[in-house]
Amino acid sequence: MNKMSIKKDDLVVVLSGKDAGKQGKVLATQPAAGKVIVEGVNIVSRHTKPRRQGEQGGIVKKEAPLYACKVQRVCPKCNKPTRTAHKIEGGKKVRVCKKCGAEI
Repeated sequence: MNKMSIKKDDLVVVLSGKDAGKQGKVLATQPAAGKVIVEGVNIVSRHTKPRRQGEQGGIVKKEAPLYACKVQRVCPKCNKPTRTAHKIEGGKKVRVCKKCGAEI
């Protein structure tokens, strides 16, 4: 299992690819694959068949996973993409912004 510094509900910015520069919230993480699903980023079209009677089929647009190394956490205080540092405060491990030092 791989360690990931990005967690669900984090605000991230995409660093490379067709969606470079876009920001979005992390909807889900896949640590075993090292991937994340970001809201409104990496949209793909899925051609779906109706599985049950009365169900609608057609082309569905949805977010696809992208590699976690292609996104970077946005600090809520300085509003810049940053790597995360870890600091131990009161026996608890917290994530800290490398640029401004604010707790994330």
